[in-house]
Amino acid sequence: MAVIDINADLGEGFGIWELGDDLALLDVITSANVACGFHAGDPLIMRRVCAAAVERGVTIGAQVSYRDLAGFGRREMDVAAPELTAEVLYQLAALDGIARAEGGRVSYVKPHGALYNRVTRDSAQARSVADAVRAYNPSLPLLTLPTSAVHEVADGLTVVAECFADRAYTPAGALVSRREPGAVVHDQEAVVQRAVRMAVDGTVVAVDGSEVALQARSICVHGDTPGAVALARSVRSALSHAGVALEPFA
Repeated sequence: MAVIDINADLGEGFGIWELGDDLALLDVITSANVACGFHAGDPLIMRRVCAAAVERGVTIGAQVSYRDLAGFGRREMDVAAPELTAEVLYQLAALDGIARAEGGRVSYVKPHGALYNRVTRDSAQARSVADAVRAYNPSLPLLTLPTSAVHEVADGLTVVAECFADRAYTPAGALVSRREPGAVVHDQEAVVQRAVRMAVDGTVVAVDGSEVALQARSICVHGDTPGAVALARSVRSALSHAGVALEPFA
């Protein structure tokens, strides 16, 4: 039987600005990537999401980012290695402290946005992220793409591969840039079919029509797209009907 985790990005509001329906998504997913305040989120939002995740038994992950509130963490930055390590450590420690105050804990780490894409190909920045995780708690898994450079620099850390049901893939197994048309798949039926194929067959069809192998333990569904909750529910239902066991990886 295939076993898969469903993760989504949560806590991505800021102050009075709200993005997505965190509470509804927490009833669907098995792991929550919680924004740590650098690309989105604030202490109150972080606390609310952690409390709700603990109440529902959803695993909490730290979604770390470049320090880029204005750009939602989607602008690539050249950050010196010691600074990036310290900033990731800062975010991870802050969220874990809040999670523990609510009776939970951070169980994994996932980079966000531009940092996520950068560490898939930049071993120096990947190492900076890994160094922060190792310094804080080397038992925490890092969530990334199967082709990510993080695998090469993990040095004993656990690296868990994930896939994206609603993102387009290149023939090399990378995500198509959001700057390109068709980078996000909006058709619900297509997303659901892709999710089942990824979980059961371990493959996805790339933008050129080729088949790409990806052995992933977690599937990401985005919480900031229109109809995100209904889409996540459909993905979960389809996976269950396909005989896939839904379990967190951490």
